[in-house]
Amino acid sequence: MNMSILAVLVIAFLAGVEGVVDEWEFHQPIIACTLVGLAVGHPLSGVALGASLQLVTLGWMNIGTAVAPDPALAAVVAAWWISGPAHLPVAAGVILALPLAWVGQALTRLLRQLIVPLVAQADVAAAQGDLHRISRLHLYSAALQGIRVVIPTALLLLIPAAWLQHAYQALPTSVQGGLRVAAGMLVVVSFAIVINMMASRQLWPFFFLGFALATDQHLSLIALGMIGVALACVYVYVWPTHGSGPHDQQGGGSSADDEDDLDRELDDL
Repeated sequence: MNMSILAVLVIAFLAGVEGVVDEWEFHQPIIACTLVGLAVGHPLSGVALGASLQLVTLGWMNIGTAVAPDPALAAVVAAWWISGPAHLPVAAGVILALPLAWVGQALTRLLRQLIVPLVAQADVAAAQGDLHRISRLHLYSAALQGIRVVIPTALLLLIPAAWLQHAYQALPTSVQGGLRVAAGMLVVVSFAIVINMMASRQLWPFFFLGFALATDQHLSLIALGMIGVALACVYVYVWPTHGSGPHDQQGGGSSADDEDDLDRELDDL
């Protein structure tokens, strides 16, 4: 269990760093929850929670100075409560992740204000041409973001699993059912965003094909993922080279001002 806790803290650090670096996507719930599930030995529950939270967080993004709720802290801690010793239901994890995301949002806003002196030092180093100092300051600020997630995660890991189980079981049955309905509604609303972005002639076939494949109980998540990657490769690399594909232009040529329907619709959004 000690190794599992250490692995969760490492995942929390990476998720916090990725919340600002945004390169390897460790802060995305589908990745963070899956890694936490693997660390504690229950990957399926981690994947289930990550998939639900990923749909909920689709619209979360930083725009200018507006900081979105933090998915890193929410994903790591909720995954520990679901996949760890407490074994709470996935619906409870989705609901509990929301206040955790708001706490993470407040912490990252506070930290971004505190590291302003580091930015000023980086400006001075840039004026002096000291690239090594700029790199060190960048690493310091990124590490602080990781610590920003590690510390509250470590504090929340100290909560005994028995307390969480008793607290959930003490809820009336109607409240537990309401939590499941609320979690489902959150996922449905976010799924509607996905459908809205997929509303094009090129992507509707893949949407319905995915639902059809999901009904086959003999296909594992790995098999479904492989099928999805294969279909994406066909769509990107194989289909455009044939005359009947969606990227084909009449007469075999293409003009610089021509865009496919999907590009135009995404631009309109």
